[in-house]
Amino acid sequence: MQHKVILVILDGLSFQVAEHAMGHLLAYKEAGLAALYKLECALPSLSRPLYECIMTGTVPIISGIVHNDVVRLSSQQSIFHHAREAGLTTAAAAYHWMSELYNRAPFNPARDRHTVAENLPIQYGHFYYRDDYPDSHLFDDAEHLRVQHTPDFLLVHPMNIDDAGHKHGLDSPQYRNSARRADLCLAEYLQGWLDAGYQVLVSADHGMNNDRSHNGLLPEERLVPLFVLGDAFSLDPDAKPRQTELCGTISQLLGAPHNKPWCKELLK
Repeated sequence: MQHKVILVILDGLSFQVAEHAMGHLLAYKEAGLAALYKLECALPSLSRPLYECIMTGTVPIISGIVHNDVVRLSSQQSIFHHAREAGLTTAAAAYHWMSELYNRAPFNPARDRHTVAENLPIQYGHFYYRDDYPDSHLFDDAEHLRVQHTPDFLLVHPMNIDDAGHKHGLDSPQYRNSARRADLCLAEYLQGWLDAGYQVLVSADHGMNNDRSHNGLLPEERLVPLFVLGDAFSLDPDAKPRQTELCGTISQLLGAPHNKPWCKELLK
């Protein structure tokens, strides 16, 4: 069965904060309407390499996107590519590195910030380039894309949690409160997405450490959440999804042909 899918990547959200600070998401879990899984991110635990890992199922050492300053188009097939090849509609409200990986590189704000290009992998986009771009605005951008274009696959990618972590560190009220604010942004839209028939996944690329950075092996850097909501998910507590399986699992939900690993136990 073909489903519409929304993937939310809460940049820089460590599992240890997600499991207590995301009250709205956790309310769905408490009500038996969502499941929360613990993922271990690939290495290096840096943003651009892990965007590529999530979107293509390819670890950085294979993709060649091994640090944040590799500015080029991906050489891999992403969720966007699989969806487009299946004749589906794609959209993203996301950091500009997503545009550079899957649409055009380098990013040109005048050309790329607001994208309407049916021939590109990401057909409709609102892309930002400041880490302090408000999450509230980003979620509004995403909802605009959803309402205007009814995409089959929508990526929602806010940055304020990561920004707070780099400024204040993991064990800080600023970092935890940034996660709580993102959860409140989700509360504004999540039920409406579900009512519209979307399957929703909420995850992160990497976590954060007390040195106000990430790139290594510490659990707080590598362990990230995966919340799943929607009637296509099994909510099986014993499922053990991997970050490298998100691309294939989402492609499977979309009904888009793919050759990527996916987590069968995650779906009904």
